[in-house]
Amino acid sequence: MIAWGTLLTILSSLFFQGIVIKTKATLEGRKGPGLLQPLFDIGRLLRKGSVYSNTTSLIFQIAPIIYLASVIVSTFFIPFGEAQGLLSFECDFVFFAYIMAIGKFMMIIAAMDTGSGFEGMGANREALYSMLVEPAFFILMGSMALLSDSVSLYDFYTNMYASSHLTYLLVIVGIFLLIEIALVENSRMPVDDPKTHLELTMVHEVMVLDHSGFDMAIIHYSTGLKFALFGALIANFLIPAGASLGVQSSVFLMVQAGCAVVIGIAESFRARNKMSKNPQWLLTLSATALIVFLASLILTHKFILP
Repeated sequence: MIAWGTLLTILSSLFFQGIVIKTKATLEGRKGPGLLQPLFDIGRLLRKGSVYSNTTSLIFQIAPIIYLASVIVSTFFIPFGEAQGLLSFECDFVFFAYIMAIGKFMMIIAAMDTGSGFEGMGANREALYSMLVEPAFFILMGSMALLSDSVSLYDFYTNMYASSHLTYLLVIVGIFLLIEIALVENSRMPVDDPKTHLELTMVHEVMVLDHSGFDMAIIHYSTGLKFALFGALIANFLIPAGASLGVQSSVFLMVQAGCAVVIGIAESFRARNKMSKNPQWLLTLSATALIVFLASLILTHKFILP
């Protein structure tokens, strides 16, 4: 069985960050780098050796590999149209989420392994933001389980209850939440600014300050792949059922490109939150997901009044 979801997600990851950067450059009135510049940067880093501090242990050296592996394994759960992912079983969305969490956990303890106060501070923030955004993801998955009367990612899309216009509104809100979760998971605006050079305000960037060469290339690619992973979840909402493979693949790639453009626009017109405001903002995502969940209960006639 060909896992089209996995293959197209990996393909999308090759140009996702390039489209984001190009969109931001266009909106700022600059020519900007080419779409493939992030790939050229990764290739340049791959040709360099990694430098390890004497204060770090084996954890620091293996963390980037485990981070990449966790994201790649997560793509195995991505369905494509009427085709299941390489892995599909009941409650697979829980496994999907925590496989990605393993990679993030390894990057957090790798940052702490350096013994740097700055990297430890960034790891602390990264762990906090991931913890606060997790309820929003699982509440959204619970809403999809209600609307599809199933508990696997594949069935979420194939059995979606769509007998009401309100369902389409909930899907739009769900897409919005997935984009925001992707921004948080990759430490982008409004919780972090990847262009900042002040260690005191960094989150993800300060965590990887000690990584170099091959390891840094893996981290950069993993970020693009994780963006494409969330883009794939969004694309499955919009893939036309019963269409040919070519049409479905084209829609998938166009949605991925659209997600990259939306993220580029969002990062261009949003200011970074104050550090103290980030937890409150993240909790509003969970509150929004809870509204979607309650609406799903009403739509599926499972809201029981006392």
